[in-house]
Amino acid sequence: MLIVTKNKLTRFAEMDTFSNVIQPSFEEVFGKDHRLKGQWRKVCFRNSQPLILELGCGKGEYTVGLARMFPRLNFVGIDIKGARMWRGAKTALEEGIENVVFLRTRIELINSFFDTGEVNEIWLTFPDPQPKKPKKRLSSSRFLNSYKLFLAPRGKIHLKTDNEMLFRYTLELIDKNNLLAEEVYENLYKEKTADPVLNIKTYYEKQFLEQGLPISYLGFRLGQADQIIEP
Repeated sequence: MLIVTKNKLTRFAEMDTFSNVIQPSFEEVFGKDHRLKGQWRKVCFRNSQPLILELGCGKGEYTVGLARMFPRLNFVGIDIKGARMWRGAKTALEEGIENVVFLRTRIELINSFFDTGEVNEIWLTFPDPQPKKPKKRLSSSRFLNSYKLFLAPRGKIHLKTDNEMLFRYTLELIDKNNLLAEEVYENLYKEKTADPVLNIKTYYEKQFLEQGLPISYLGFRLGQADQIIEP
């Protein structure tokens, strides 16, 4: 336990020196806008290319994998757990990947960081299914309504999960609100094996696959729904 704690403290200290990590305090963004809201392309990336988020990015494997694959696009990995995020941020620095940054914050505060139409895509990679707390699911109506405030009109949401309940729940929510489901795979690696974007595997996904769990994927858009409601 002492070694784990020491490693975490070392990583937290190192994160403070990383040029690709943003760690605002709770007081900086609770009930107010962060200085980068509406300015991510200009300030962080110095271009006008599409902006893509991974929410609950964990170790950042997907964020970094996408950034490697699409060097002309901009990526932001977001999570509250800095000891995990450290790995992705460090990898990006070591490899000189300049089109990715990491934001350490709570997803509940997401609207303090991104302005209307500023984000083009959102990735939800193996989020906590929250079996007893549906409002905390990152694909719940609560969060989708938050995403609508900054997602571009044709913006896309990607969900990868090993959890059948979360997959079914999100499908029901899409159907209830007449959202546009473009891609639906109950068993991704049996139904669509050639897509390199969907074949990026996180640390946890590899564990799920070793256990024989099927991986599901949903790609959908929010469309013109005024207010998304629960299924």
